[in-house]
Amino acid sequence: MSFLQLSKEGAISVITINRPPANAMSYSLIIELDELFDQIAKDEETRVVVIHGEGRFFSAGADIKEFTQVSEQKMHDQTMSVHKIFRKIETFEKPVIAAIHGAALGGGLELAMSCHIRYVASNAKLGLPELNLGLIPGYGGTQRLPSLVGLAKAAELMFTSESLTGEEAVQWGLANAHFPEAELRESVLAKAHKIAEKSPIALKSAIDLLRLGDAPNLRETLEAEAQHFAGCFKTEDAKEGITAFVEKRKPVFKGQ
Repeated sequence: MSFLQLSKEGAISVITINRPPANAMSYSLIIELDELFDQIAKDEETRVVVIHGEGRFFSAGADIKEFTQVSEQKMHDQTMSVHKIFRKIETFEKPVIAAIHGAALGGGLELAMSCHIRYVASNAKLGLPELNLGLIPGYGGTQRLPSLVGLAKAAELMFTSESLTGEEAVQWGLANAHFPEAELRESVLAKAHKIAEKSPIALKSAIDLLRLGDAPNLRETLEAEAQHFAGCFKTEDAKEGITAFVEKRKPVFKGQ
């Protein structure tokens, strides 16, 4: 089953996440995203890529039910694969824009942070709630969030597991601009078309240079994140957090 839809708006390729009810980021969805970006890379007519979600959300996070059936080693290997895919998006030679409405939480926000630009609905919710499950952000969140909002604000957002509104996300530096939800798609496409008018060669050079400084360090720190993220899965706290989420109750963590 396909969870992504690809459409064209002139020189804009629009990727729509369509996995009801919450557009959860399953591993198969992320693999499909990887394949779609390979396809778009070969499309000479595409100048800009826009990612958005169908229905109520951009993406409410990873598919937690998948976490109940995965070993520590498999989670590490899978996480490193996701890192590679999100890094491909981050360094994609064509500008990639996330258009966020409803919610971008956990893995959904980590996908959005791998995009070059984030535009949000004013009433959207953005956050990394993984600590509620006895886990940590594992798809690049511990590294990309501080680079966007600063260490102290990143710590607050992760430690409290609270979410920001779209307007607050702009104030924090997590998003570029916010719009009323009803105007988000039209506003983002207008920005995308403006970017698409630029030289694709110059755009590629700008992307390469913007990311040049962080590349070596980010590769190392993402590996460390994957090890810690996978390590969480052998703890009793993580098992309790994931089970509590599935059972729709508050977890009781014991530090084990």
